[in-house]
Amino acid sequence: MSHCCRRVLIIKTSSLGDVIHTLPAVTDAAAAMPGTVFDWVVEESLVEIPGWHPAVDRVIPVAVRRWRRHPLRCWRTGEWSRFRSLLKEGQWDLVIDAQALLKSALLTLGIGVPVYGLDRHSARESLAAHFYRHRVAVSKGQHAVERIRQLFAQALGYALPPGRGQFGIRSEILQGANAPVPEAPYIVFVHSTTAAKKHWPEGYWCTLARLAVDAGYRVCLPWALPEERARAERIARISSRICVLPKLNLQGVASVIAGAEQVVAVDTGLGHLAAALDVPCVSLYGPTSPVLVGAYGRSQAHLSLADCPASLPVPGVQPALFSPMTAPRVWQAMQRLRAAKDVDGTRQKARRLDEVG
Repeated sequence: MSHCCRRVLIIKTSSLGDVIHTLPAVTDAAAAMPGTVFDWVVEESLVEIPGWHPAVDRVIPVAVRRWRRHPLRCWRTGEWSRFRSLLKEGQWDLVIDAQALLKSALLTLGIGVPVYGLDRHSARESLAAHFYRHRVAVSKGQHAVERIRQLFAQALGYALPPGRGQFGIRSEILQGANAPVPEAPYIVFVHSTTAAKKHWPEGYWCTLARLAVDAGYRVCLPWALPEERARAERIARISSRICVLPKLNLQGVASVIAGAEQVVAVDTGLGHLAAALDVPCVSLYGPTSPVLVGAYGRSQAHLSLADCPASLPVPGVQPALFSPMTAPRVWQAMQRLRAAKDVDGTRQKARRLDEVG
């Protein structure tokens, strides 16, 4: 039996991938509890994402990252006190902290309604559990999307629906974006991430771009920072069929990704965005593992160093650990993913014909 909740506050502040991983839980809850409205506290740089879900009403920005860098300025300007007042005045029936970190748990103080979160054995930071009135046990050995879905189901009192979680992004969000969508067919290379150790070597990107262009594709390169734009421009020198996109907001990047034949991404948030948009994507994992936090959804391929035969470091390749993950190996993974999608499409078409018959 589900709780009678009219309005629920979600706290999931960052990062991009983690915020996207929370959307399927909202889809589950909205289906199980029709009429419930969800509000969401999220980092100011990510305020676009929660509003893409039709069940989310109010998006409340928070600036924990910026406030940590400039605590005195935050105090003097009154930003923190205004934010606290906003939460205390909210008319929520309960709060779910889906972040399970001390920084997110502290945001729940003084809200005055029941707060649900993971217990100390389940949370990423066990101290966070001390701030929750209701503590939920969820096994750690599962993908992050499934853990959050189970947290919501237990907090709100409904049976977890079977099958893969659905992100539920509104289609009109992509249609309303003012972004230059290239001529099809094209592939998007998500070549940038904030962690330098997760960068796939630039020379490998150049080789992969040549393979894609030779196969008849255009290649699109998004960027956010000046150094990312510089890298994109260097890759684009290979061919006039490689496009460096203008600087876009998340909605604009999403609209370009949504129209892509395929995406290749390093371990970063835009790779998770491709998965949420149900676009086939090969995600490249070097020092990280996709087991618990990899791109989630259909037509997602994870290529890790464990999938590549060990080799000596290639001179000039940085980071050197990516040496075995060569461009031809990534191209092969892309071809396998494309073939699997074609087979899946044929099966779905056959099922529809059987249903009609």
